[in-house]
Amino acid sequence: MKHKQPVDIVYLWVDGNDPVWRNSRHQAAAALCTARRDAMARYGNVEGRFRDNDELRYSLRALERFFPDHGHVYIVTDAQVPAWLAPSDRLTVVDHRDLIPAHALPTFDSGHIESYIHHIPNLSERYFYLNDDVFFGAPVHIDDWFWEGGLYLAWSDEPAVTDEPLRQDATALENACRRSIQWFRASALGTGTSAPEITAIARRYRHTFRTFAHAPRPMCRSFMLGLEQLAPEMFASVRTSVFRTWDNPTIVSDFVMRWALASGSARIRDYAHVHVSTGDAGKEHQLQQLVGHLGALAFFCINDTTDDAQAHDPRLTRVRAVLQQMFPVASRFEGPPGKRSAQRHLREAQAVVPGRTNHPAQHPPEPCTAG
Repeated sequence: MKHKQPVDIVYLWVDGNDPVWRNSRHQAAAALCTARRDAMARYGNVEGRFRDNDELRYSLRALERFFPDHGHVYIVTDAQVPAWLAPSDRLTVVDHRDLIPAHALPTFDSGHIESYIHHIPNLSERYFYLNDDVFFGAPVHIDDWFWEGGLYLAWSDEPAVTDEPLRQDATALENACRRSIQWFRASALGTGTSAPEITAIARRYRHTFRTFAHAPRPMCRSFMLGLEQLAPEMFASVRTSVFRTWDNPTIVSDFVMRWALASGSARIRDYAHVHVSTGDAGKEHQLQQLVGHLGALAFFCINDTTDDAQAHDPRLTRVRAVLQQMFPVASRFEGPPGKRSAQRHLREAQAVVPGRTNHPAQHPPEPCTAG
């Protein structure tokens, strides 16, 4: 399978230590009504959700090492720029305000933010979406992630999800799985939508009660644009959140991928991977697995579950040390330290991209379809 266009990369990133951003976050939390405050998901507003432990720096190093032929890199942020970031014609910082309607801002829910990334101007037809704690761990071969007309997905190693209503004590991904099955069941009955093609696909689909891996997400822009038209209520719902809530889980991490499977635009593939939870007792063994198997793991995730730990917590410094051990060479996206401020306004530090316009690329390669 030949790809004439490069595959772009999209990251979400936030610096939770930025005092201006922190003030905005605290004001938004204080302004929540009682019902929304009670609906906040477990760990929906802890420090670990927003902490920058230099993961993005090392994810970019991994990207350059294992996928040097990647396309343009986009970093989606809330008027922030990493202090170490150097201007590059291969990278653009995208402000939330350039993607999300003003009435929906600010939002501190990644599930809300990621529902807009396919609207980034000039984004390639095929792209990878990564949270900043996700890393490529071996040379990237595009045919391992995309096939002509579709893409590959991976299940996580987490236990099966129980078939029951959304639960307040469940993880976001468990509830995302449950919400997807609710939509499919309603659609199969013809009560969720009036579109006959959706009903037909929903009736054929057999739900798998598993969550998807914390992985680089191969995505197709045309598929996302089409699905947004087919299931506008799902996109509209996730775009109402200020913080992550248990009763309004993400759709990109489950529903989007499940619909791709149901409609024949995705296939399941097994990848060698490791998921590290930094707050777990066994994390040291997991970190050593990363070091020992680097180059053989298709991807890995270092999920910050230290919650409200202080920045100097030894668990966090250990993660940085391991990442430095694995990826000691700076990427082209790093500049001299101390020259830039993460609090500097986005538009003052926006990278200029020569040759790019504000119009989608013409003649995209074999687009994926949403149905």
